[in-house]
Amino acid sequence: MKLYGYWRSSAAYRVRIALNLKGVSAEQLSVHLVRDGGEQHKADYIALNPQELVPTLVLGDEEEGDALSQSLAIIEYLDELYPKTPLLPASALERAHVRAMALTIACEIHPLNNLRVLQYLTQKLNVDEEAKTAWYHHWVASGFAALETQLARHSGRYCFGDNVTLADLCLVPQVYNAQRFNVDLTPYPNIMRVWAECNLLTAFADAAPERQADAV
Repeated sequence: MKLYGYWRSSAAYRVRIALNLKGVSAEQLSVHLVRDGGEQHKADYIALNPQELVPTLVLGDEEEGDALSQSLAIIEYLDELYPKTPLLPASALERAHVRAMALTIACEIHPLNNLRVLQYLTQKLNVDEEAKTAWYHHWVASGFAALETQLARHSGRYCFGDNVTLADLCLVPQVYNAQRFNVDLTPYPNIMRVWAECNLLTAFADAAPERQADAV
């Protein structure tokens, strides 16, 4: 397997955690999202991932293998392929709750604060840095307020009970991102408690952006 990602990409961060939890090795290949206008926009990468996003997980040789995109799809693929240490609960209802928490982040927070959206705000709409930061903080606060309530209902040691799930793989990178943008996280004690618990695990710690070979 080859994982194309970027050290600070939240979506790639999720997949790195999943690989670590599953004990699966993958060759890590960097796609620099900022340098030279963004390597994700180069023709050879677009051939792998037409969305021009990271991560991309390539199975086998690039010319013959399949290339998977979208972090949650990749993680669920890995979960089915390597069922030991499952990332979704056994019951349909519990799986729905976990997916709801994961999607609160992956669909409601992360897309609005992704690099290409922030670049569009500043480069195309001429939004200044102060307004861009306000935009970022607004959508994190909105999503985290909902997630905080979800965790109050369902969390134990982790997002859903006492086992790591897909929701935790989404939460930790999003908190990392929020900290980068100086979001006040004190209103979210459940989020921060789960975040701290997750980062005690080697699988999460080793996937942290600063521990990646391409970190700059």
